[in-house]
Amino acid sequence: QVQLVESGGGLVQAGDSLRLSCVSSGSTYDYYFMGWFRQAPGKEREFVATIRWSGGSTYYADSVKGRFTIYRSKVENTVYLQMGSLKPEDTAVYYCAGSRVVYTPRVGSDYADWGQGTQVTVSS
Repeated sequence: QVQLVESGGGLVQAGDSLRLSCVSSGSTYDYYFMGWFRQAPGKEREFVATIRWSGGSTYYADSVKGRFTIYRSKVENTVYLQMGSLKPEDTAVYYCAGSRVVYTPRVGSDYADWGQGTQVTVSS
């Protein structure tokens, strides 16, 4: 059973940067992709970014493209989300997840394992 643990959330001001980390306690080689989602209060969970574990190809939601970067460390079994130019609308609980589907997974149902989430709050 793979366990995913996120960290790095916090309270920042608009325009600041923040890096989230997601460590896998088990092997990530079962995953084709690892991704980040977020859920703001009263809203649906939404896709943020995903990365192909083997080749490193990345995919982003339009709302974060150019501001966020997803990358991974195979040695550390960790996926990161570097967030820049943060906006108040980026405020949410951020979740990392692992997917075993072979196509690019952009919806939550494509992901098998989830972390517990980390809160990101951006003040204006």
